[in-house]
Amino acid sequence: MGWTFKLHAGVALGLGATLLSLATLTWLPGVLPLTGTSSLGAAAFALVFLTFVSALVRLMPRGPDKHAIWLAFRCLPGKVQLTLGAMALWGVVLVAFSMATEGNLQSAEIRNGRYVAFDMTPHARGTVEISRSQYQAVLENDHRTMLAIPGVLALGAAYAVLAAGELHRADRETT
Repeated sequence: MGWTFKLHAGVALGLGATLLSLATLTWLPGVLPLTGTSSLGAAAFALVFLTFVSALVRLMPRGPDKHAIWLAFRCLPGKVQLTLGAMALWGVVLVAFSMATEGNLQSAEIRNGRYVAFDMTPHARGTVEISRSQYQAVLENDHRTMLAIPGVLALGAAYAVLAAGELHRADRETT
C-alpha cells in the first residue's frame, strides 16, 4: 500500500477519533467551550465531506464489489482492523444513544430571553418554551449528534481508503 493511502486513512481516522472524542465529552457535566460554536459542526461536516468524497474517488477506479472491498480490508494487519472496528462500534453506539435519548425536542435556542426548542411530537409539532436545564440537555444532545455522525463517516472514509490501498497493492502485484 502506498504512503498516500496510509496518510489519507490516517487523516480520516484522526478526524473521526477527534469528532467521536468531542461527542463523548458532551456527556460530561458543564458546557464544553468547543461545542458551543455552530462553526464547529459546519467545519466538521466540510472536512468529513472532503475526506469521504476523496476516499470514494480513490475506491471507484478499482470497480470492486462489496465482497472484494471486505476481502481487501481483511488483508490489513489485525491491529488496524481492530482499531477501526472498535472506533466504528464506538461511533455507532454514540449515535444510537444520542438518537435514543434525544426525545422529541430539537434545535434549542434563546428567543427574547426565553428558552425554546422545536417539539417533534406527532400532531403537536411546533416551538415550545422549555426550562434552562432542558435547554442545556437538548443543546448537548444536538452537539453530540452533530459530532458523532461526521465522526462515523470519517471512519467509513478510512475504511474505504485502506481497502482501496490494499486493492491497489494487489493489482500491482498481479501485473
